[in-house]
Amino acid sequence: MKVLVTVKEVAEVEEDFVLDGTRIDDRFLEYDLNEWDDYAIETAVQLAEAGDDVEVVSATIGPERCEETIRMALAKGVDRGIRVWDDTLASVDLLDVNAKTEIFNAIIAEEEPDLILTGVQAHDDSFGATGVSVADAAGYEWAAVVNALDLDADAGVAHVRRELEGGVEELTDVELPAVLTIQTGINEPRYASLRGIRMAQRKEIAQQTLDDLGLDEGAVESQITLTDMYEPESESDVELFEGDADAAAASLASVLREKGVGAQ
Repeated sequence: MKVLVTVKEVAEVEEDFVLDGTRIDDRFLEYDLNEWDDYAIETAVQLAEAGDDVEVVSATIGPERCEETIRMALAKGVDRGIRVWDDTLASVDLLDVNAKTEIFNAIIAEEEPDLILTGVQAHDDSFGATGVSVADAAGYEWAAVVNALDLDADAGVAHVRRELEGGVEELTDVELPAVLTIQTGINEPRYASLRGIRMAQRKEIAQQTLDDLGLDEGAVESQITLTDMYEPESESDVELFEGDADAAAASLASVLREKGVGAQ
């Protein structure tokens, strides 16, 4: 059985930053593995530990810097990695869901996985649509926002529990091959051990280009244009009470009386 996990490197912004047109200056960004994808990795590794002959492959789209992210997945138990990047991708301002779908669908055609796990969403763009879009393109069954999974590989069925709106949860069976988008809280992602980190340095990361996947630049032309970026203005009505504790308490009590708080 083969499990494919898609992962993404996301940027964390420092508290103070400077905008450079429609992007944040790289000096104020730190990169890490997307939180939701960390839970997807843990789910896949647990499946491999519980089953026989289960291979876990991780795929990402990103520059050489992203190898640190995929090495993290390898250190946690993923068997091998795939990184897709070339000059065409480097020139794209925004990879939308359609572009990611084209790329991952090409990887699926090559790898033919039985199960694909993605995070529910990415911390940076929060589209929350890539997993389902990939399933549609590949012709796989799917379930979104999965917070519990019981896989019956012999029967080719994933028994899942998924979150719906309004606090409702659904129990359903999904036939393999399938795509599941994994919600945070489904498990407790492990820390990479020192042994795992050392082993990850020897594991394979295959670098592929669009041409390697049989795609051209038209596959990543975005229908979304980023037109502006700005720091939102915050408006607040704050009253500061100066003086010692007694004076501040008296001032607070006066305001509460004026607002009618506690009045019957």
